[in-house]
Parts: sequence; structure tokens; C-alpha cells
Amino acid sequence: MAVKKDNSTFRQKVLLRQLAIKELVEIGATPVVLETHGGYGKLYRACYRSVSQGIVLEKDRDRAAFLARQRPMWAVYEADCVDAVRGGVGAHLPVNLLDADRYGDPWPVIEAFFESERPRPGVMLVVVNDGLRQKVRMGGAWSVETLRPMVERYGNDLHPIYLEVCQVLIAEKAAHAGYTVDRFAGYYCGHAKQMTHYLAILHRGPGQV
Repeated sequence: MAVKKDNSTFRQKVLLRQLAIKELVEIGATPVVLETHGGYGKLYRACYRSVSQGIVLEKDRDRAAFLARQRPMWAVYEADCVDAVRGGVGAHLPVNLLDADRYGDPWPVIEAFFESERPRPGVMLVVVNDGLRQKVRMGGAWSVETLRPMVERYGNDLHPIYLEVCQVLIAEKAAHAGYTVDRFAGYYCGHAKQMTHYLAILHRGPGQV
């Protein structure tokens, strides 16, 4: 029997994304969203219906078809998010809000975004649903490729400091595209606090490449 996903944190995910949209609006930026895991569009309905420009990815064919009907003004791709983002999908728009709503490891797609060729607005927000803390709690950080540099730096018991680890990783991934972290906030949630939500606000100075 398949393991059920923990959907108890949906309201918290919505509030975090609404905060991200508010941050962009307050600085006079038009939100342009890249949603890496579209699902059946629940977050879109709750957070992004007023966003006219966006990109959404979904590897399931039926879900991708649903998303195309749901948001005809957005670019909708039926694709693996990591390969597609690394290849530059969505580069026709100046994305300033990356939404990685994954129940497992979010770092490959975050890394792919910052290493890909695309427009880079001066202010960039990243909002993440991270499901790795359960594995970390069970002593499995060493087995996650994206966490191995953190294990080498801090040891295998990343559970009590996982948010700090996430802040370090965001800073390192974003630096590939010339960004620095201006603000970072997050919290643990869900069953046994195994989920981690965080929001990073990044800045990129003029002339950075």
C-alpha cells in the first residue's frame, strides 16, 4: 500500500506563498511564478489565481492536462521538473518566485533553477515545501546526495539544525546566479515535524553575472 502524503500543512503552505506574493507587490514587482510541482492546482487556486504570468510543471499527463485547462494564460509543461528547469524551461519569462512544493528532496530542482540560463530579476523569492527532515531524523542524511556536503561539514545528525542547513544550502545554490540571501524564514510542521517550510528573499546587484 502506498504511503499517504501528509497534507495537514496545506494552510501553512498557502500562508507562506501569500506572504511571498505580498513581498513582491510591496516592492512594485509583478509576480512571475515558476511552480515546479503543479499537482491538481490546489496552490494555484489558493494563491496564484491573480498571477497572470507563470510556468507550471507536472510529469503526470492527466494532471498536466488539467493544469492547462485551469490556467490558460500560463505555460504548462508535462515534464520532469529537474531536467526541464535545468534545460531552461520558462526562460521566456523573468521568474521572480520559485515555488518548489515537493514532498521529498527539493534541492535538485532548486539547484537546476539557479544553474540554468534565464533572466535574473534583481529580487527573487524562493518558497519551499521540503520533505527531507524525516529521513534526516532517522539518520539518513548521509544517503541523500544533496545533503552530503552538509554532513561533511556538520556531521550526520542534521535533524536539530535542519533549518540552518536549508539556509546555508539556499545561499550556496543562489550564489551560482549572483544572488545573496537578504532574508530567510522557516519552520517545522506536519506529523512529527518531519516537513520543513521556508521562504528566502534574494537580492542580486547590478552587473552581477
